Amino acid sequence: MSAFSRRTPSDPQATPEAGRTAASVVALHRFAIVAAAATFVLVFAGGLVTSTGSAMAVPSWPLDAGHLIPQQWGAGVLFEWGHRVIAGTVSILTLTLALWVWMAERRAWVRYTALAAFAMVVVQAVLGGITVLLDLPLALAVAHAMTGQAFFCLMVAIALFTSPRWQTMAPVAYVPGRSPLAPLAAATTAIIYLQIIVGALMRHMHAGLAIPDFPLNFGHLVPPMFSLPIAVNFAHRCGAVVVTAMVLWTVARTLRQYGDDPALRRPALGLLVLLAAQISLGAATVLSRRAVIPTTSHVAVGAAVLATCVALTLRAWNLERAARARAVSEGAQARAPRLGAAAARHEVGA
Repeated sequence: MSAFSRRTPSDPQATPEAGRTAASVVALHRFAIVAAAATFVLVFAGGLVTSTGSAMAVPSWPLDAGHLIPQQWGAGVLFEWGHRVIAGTVSILTLTLALWVWMAERRAWVRYTALAAFAMVVVQAVLGGITVLLDLPLALAVAHAMTGQAFFCLMVAIALFTSPRWQTMAPVAYVPGRSPLAPLAAATTAIIYLQIIVGALMRHMHAGLAIPDFPLNFGHLVPPMFSLPIAVNFAHRCGAVVVTAMVLWTVARTLRQYGDDPALRRPALGLLVLLAAQISLGAATVLSRRAVIPTTSHVAVGAAVLATCVALTLRAWNLERAARARAVSEGAQARAPRLGAAAARHEVGA
């Protein structure tokens, strides 16, 4: 047990009132996990709408021709209306989470993060509605996808911040001169997000099969012909190579430096597994001629890759920050006796 989590009998957190407070903290964290999981379902549902071409199955917004529930049903209507119902549910969960965090959380930055999440889900809903009303303009459709991925990451971050372990986990060992993990993980996260943007652009341009073979490009390493859809598709494939290299670098550094710390080892290994699944799903999407299940799963697992890298980044930042603070504190304590002895010698000499 770390020094950060030990409790003495006289510790006020050992009282019944503190026990109730601890229980409410756990309840808030669990609710944040539920909200993040619901957001992941929403990402999958959004991918399903695009994969099935159902985005305009309900061509009005927010109602369907003035009705809350569609009067005519079909597979496309079910997917699009179901997407809206899930989005509404996630909006309610996010509002509830923001209010709960604002009332229960003493860290101001966590409260403002929860408010930002609610603001983002409102923006996401408005973008989705305008996208339908304007008949799927490319820029708005891609912006809707980008915001959805960012919102999911924000919900995962709130689930981490509200965890009781966030403030009590023992810091990692501080080694002067060793390259920190957090900046590398953050760079990897940014590259994954850029790759997802390119993927969203490709999906909404209907360019997923602009290069119809895999792993080569019309039988060549580089496409022998180019058009805008081919260029976007090829950029997405090149991006996958860059993402793979960055993830492998990040995972290798994590295991080399912090392989004995489960708080960092587990998300690193999870990132590796998800990356392998994502590459396989990308291949299956092309080889199956964009079958609905692999195509939609490719979107959802991409979101999981991004969120896992965000979690690794935040945990690395939290643990390494605590390690640096402890090293500074221990250094100051070690210098204090020497400074006292020097002052005493100075007084004797005077």
